[in-house]
Amino acid sequence: MTSNEKPKLLILLGPTAVGKTALSIEIAKTFSCEIISGDSMQVYRGMDIGTAKITPEETEGVRHHLIDVLEPDEPFSVALFQEWCQKLIPEIHDRGKLPFIVGGTGLYIESVCYEFQFTEAGADEDFRAKQQRVAEDQGPEVLHAKLAEIDPKSAARLHPNDIRRVIRALEIFHLTGDTLSSSLERQNRQSPYDLCFIGLTMDRQMLYNRIERRIDGMIEAGLVDEVKRLLNRGFSRDLISMQGLGYKEIAEHLLDGLPLELAVEKLKRDTRRFAKRQLSWFRHMKDISWVDVGDGKNFSANFAAVRAIIAGKFPTDLEYNSKH
Repeated sequence: MTSNEKPKLLILLGPTAVGKTALSIEIAKTFSCEIISGDSMQVYRGMDIGTAKITPEETEGVRHHLIDVLEPDEPFSVALFQEWCQKLIPEIHDRGKLPFIVGGTGLYIESVCYEFQFTEAGADEDFRAKQQRVAEDQGPEVLHAKLAEIDPKSAARLHPNDIRRVIRALEIFHLTGDTLSSSLERQNRQSPYDLCFIGLTMDRQMLYNRIERRIDGMIEAGLVDEVKRLLNRGFSRDLISMQGLGYKEIAEHLLDGLPLELAVEKLKRDTRRFAKRQLSWFRHMKDISWVDVGDGKNFSANFAAVRAIIAGKFPTDLEYNSKH
């Protein structure tokens, strides 16, 4: 790379359960990549089954970053993710590898690709405490409905159970009169990187069927015991991490007596809604080359389509390392 060339950055995104993990390993082996997890939950240690975290065996020796780096009670934010990535990307390039972000958290990925500026709007601790009491007394849906009135775009992106981020969006409007979504839309859309975005998609009903099968597999793999262990270690159900999909619903089963079958149905419903929000977010992103991985194709055909996109965008001297 010459001094005036932008560093290359490869991104694979798509909704939950679309099949990013398996494809990402083949891509990483082929284009000599190191993978940065673009997932806001896989940073947490001990939260493996519910986050569909890749296992050491599944990595096939491909180096992964930002997995298992925090305890469930440690804070994590988009600004921290951006900070870590801005350090990791040049380090990966210095090792002669291609940085490769894989995930489904659109805001986190965009914050790195376009260097969003997270100017603090300040804080109003009294306002936060009041909103927290509203959530506790009347339910998080009340806060979410309030956000939907003033900032429908942010409300569409945030789950009602994501109380901390809902409150922060309300606080920004309270302090500045401006909405979080408007602030994001004004962000710089130029990138310091030479970007290659690949998005995976499939028929919506096919995706929902995959989500339901994945959740059934999580239950069989011991998700209930995983949540039980976290609660027994003293991690409160009110933590942001424990409000994640799979953990909140199973905690309701364990702590409130919600029948397991109802907790599982609730989890499937909420995950389908989450996938819909992910797809809505991706639709406003530019320069994504979409690959339909559910259109009757097999893995080899999907991989060939992705490989062709990358080779066309990055006609480089990156070594072909795949066994294919």
